[in-house]
Amino acid sequence: MTTTPVTSQGALVPGQGTSDSVTRTDKGGSMGQDTFIKLLMTQMTHQDPLQPTDSAQMLSQLAQFSSVEGITKVNTQLTALNLSQDFASSVSMIGKTVSYLDDNGGLHAGTVQNVRPSSHGAILGVDGVDIFSGQVSKVT
Repeated sequence: MTTTPVTSQGALVPGQGTSDSVTRTDKGGSMGQDTFIKLLMTQMTHQDPLQPTDSAQMLSQLAQFSSVEGITKVNTQLTALNLSQDFASSVSMIGKTVSYLDDNGGLHAGTVQNVRPSSHGAILGVDGVDIFSGQVSKVT
């Protein structure tokens, strides 16, 4: 039996790999849900029909997939909750004076005029300059 390498996007790379390994080309070292499914399907496609996969192993793999799917959903929900809390706390800064560090490490201060959400956290409009909420070092 030979294995098929899997890329970080879940694309299969035929003709590479050994019988004991799967070549991983993803830089993060993590396996996403799509990659896991494609790997499972490849394994099932290349199994020996005279020696089918043990049903206990199959149930174990399906349970692992369910766990991966559940963890992915929980992670998405936690990220959304964190962004929501960040935005809510940033809105409470409107009209207040904040001190913040710019990209060069310089300390600045100004009044928060508005707040808008982004996928990286709340963005505060401070005297015409956009900063991330994480840059705020002091609120007065």
